[in-house]
Amino acid sequence: MSLRRSRFHSLLLVPVASIATLLSWAVAPTFAQQNGDKPFHALVTDAKDMQTDLKNVVFYWEEKVSETSFIPHELKHLPVKRGTATVNIKFDGVKHIEVTPGADKTPPSLHITLTSGKTGDFPLAIDGSFKGDSDFGQVDLPVQGVKKLEFK
Repeated sequence: MSLRRSRFHSLLLVPVASIATLLSWAVAPTFAQQNGDKPFHALVTDAKDMQTDLKNVVFYWEEKVSETSFIPHELKHLPVKRGTATVNIKFDGVKHIEVTPGADKTPPSLHITLTSGKTGDFPLAIDGSFKGDSDFGQVDLPVQGVKKLEFK
């Protein structure tokens, strides 16, 4: 009797495990979107008027911890200054960004147009770059070298 039960349980276990695996794959993208893991797609024009189609766009910067170590940060928002405050403008609310290079050691100025149509000019709060994937590989564009970024 126990041999029949164990055979029955092993036959039942395979389809149940398969269904559970398939359900976890189907549910995983839903959790990713809820956690703000939405991928962003943009057309970037650099200072030399070269256009690059970027997928999975992030704002990247490195926090220096010591002379030999740093902490990398990949953000889905732009840290800009508004007076003395730092404002984090989320990518999902941005339509396009036009970059005006700053003088010697001053940060570039960003003219940001939101999807609502509102616009504003802000200096970049943290020196960084836009990173993403192109058809030819991973791209890293310093903000100072960007002329325009249009989210799709």
